[in-house]
Amino acid sequence: MAPNEFNVTNARSHFPSLNSGYIFADNAGGSQAAKETIDRIYDYLVNTNVQLGADYSVSVDATRRVMVEGPTEAAKLFNAQSPDEIVFGSSSTLNLENLARGLENGIQPGDEFIITGEHEANAGPWKKLANRRNAIIKVWNPRPLNPENPYSVSLQIDDLLPLVTNKTRIVAFTACSNILGTIVPVKEVVQAVRADARAKGAKKVEISIDCVAYAPHRRIDVQDWDVDFCVFSFYKVYGPHISALYVRFSVLQNSVTTLAHHFLKVDNTSYKLEPGGPGYELVYGTTGVVPYLLSLTPANDLQATWDAIAQHEQTLVAPLLQYLTDPKQWARGIRVVGEESINLTRAPTICFVIVGDRAIKSKDVVKIFDEKGGIGIRYGHFYAYTLVDDLRPKLDIDDGVVRISLVHYNTVKEVKRIIEILDEILA
Repeated sequence: MAPNEFNVTNARSHFPSLNSGYIFADNAGGSQAAKETIDRIYDYLVNTNVQLGADYSVSVDATRRVMVEGPTEAAKLFNAQSPDEIVFGSSSTLNLENLARGLENGIQPGDEFIITGEHEANAGPWKKLANRRNAIIKVWNPRPLNPENPYSVSLQIDDLLPLVTNKTRIVAFTACSNILGTIVPVKEVVQAVRADARAKGAKKVEISIDCVAYAPHRRIDVQDWDVDFCVFSFYKVYGPHISALYVRFSVLQNSVTTLAHHFLKVDNTSYKLEPGGPGYELVYGTTGVVPYLLSLTPANDLQATWDAIAQHEQTLVAPLLQYLTDPKQWARGIRVVGEESINLTRAPTICFVIVGDRAIKSKDVVKIFDEKGGIGIRYGHFYAYTLVDDLRPKLDIDDGVVRISLVHYNTVKEVKRIIEILDEILA
């Protein structure tokens, strides 16, 4: 095998749940857990399920697993400089809410936040912080790429830079939309924002990246990206229901005020994770995600793994998007929500609506998939309320869009089955 060769059969062998024959195609809501994760959770609960921070031997071992091994594994997935830059919480929403509260003392009236109107985990905490501190919210909105399809929206850098002024304080955007599936060129965006902010005289700009929908598909690199904050959820990357937040060490020293519970604890030399707070019992030492990912290619290298995953996922994206954008399906009323192109800027998170004279509610499409095909997909706004509500022509926000979200353990055979069910629905 080549160093970066990917074998989907090998990948699937790590997921006991896939043996059921059910097709899991709602992975953007939560992936299946790898055996490595399941084994570590079991081992932790059997052998070290005690309160952290005590002096007796079992607690010392539990504390090491949670406080050292857990952050070390997460730091590898972020490519963070140090495990001391890692914070755990029970969800990415909680992590970003805690971060926003930790930054509160440094926010002045009139400061400007630029956000994307996508998942509320990324948008909500900044909106509430702005309200508490009389700051101003600006939204970097997506725009259609295909003039014939008003739902073919995507974020464009040219629409972001005019929002930057000398009052810009926080820029928070998604690395991949959980609706649109577009991979945002984070490094390029960050470089452009920082250069434009400097030229316009902004004194302090901190950048936060929501990688919840990105982390299952591509490698995060906070150092190369030059970002201050970054978050993802392990339960969407084949691990337990826990979130990891990266906070740049220099920002910890200069911007973040300690919260009274599980966020950060300061000593004379560094910032340390505080044991015993909500969510820490979910770390279970190492989560097993890194060992699983390293097992997927002979190279035993994370970058090789992510490259191989990206290439395999294109074999899933191509047939599904080709079907959905075929002139026959267009005439039937299918409109892809997001980019319609098939390339590495597209994750296999694909949304659509069925409009026109023979429109079908998104809810009804999902119901048929489960009943006829044994396939789990989902409908709705997926907490990207602002994005879906702003689409025109207007959609029913409660019905939202149909979302088929795949990951590397899905197969081309499963995609073909999805297309077969769609054919039955559209007949």
